[in-house]
Amino acid sequence: MIMNINTYLGIFAAALGLCGMLSALFTMRTVRRWRARCVSVETGLAALHREMELVASISVKTGRRVKRVEQEYAGVSDRVDQVELRGAAPSFDQAIDCARRGAEPGKLTQQFGLSRGEADLVTRLHGRKKSA
Repeated sequence: MIMNINTYLGIFAAALGLCGMLSALFTMRTVRRWRARCVSVETGLAALHREMELVASISVKTGRRVKRVEQEYAGVSDRVDQVELRGAAPSFDQAIDCARRGAEPGKLTQQFGLSRGEADLVTRLHGRKKSA
C-alpha cells in the first residue's frame, strides 16, 4: 500500500473534520449551559425586582406613617420642655396662691408656665368666687 500526498491530505482532512465536529458539539453543549444559566439569572432578577417594588411600597407607607406621627406629636416636645422648666409642686403652689389673690388664668399661664387648661382649673378651684 502506497501512501501518497493525497492519502495524507485525506486523513488530515478527516481528522480535522472530526475535530471540528467535536468542537461544535462541545460549543453547543456549553451554549446550552449558558442559556440555562441566563434563564436562571433572569428569573432571579424578576423575583428581585418584585421584592424591590414591595420594599419601596412598604417604605412609602412607613414614611407616611412617620410623618403622621410627627405631626400628631409635634407639640409634645415643647410641652415636655415647659413641664421640665417649671419644676414640680412649687409652681402649682405659687399659682394657687396667685389665684387666691385674684390672678386671671392668662397671668398664671404666662408667669408659671401652666397650660391654659391647667390655669383655668387652678383658677376655678382656688380663685376668688365671683359675686353676681
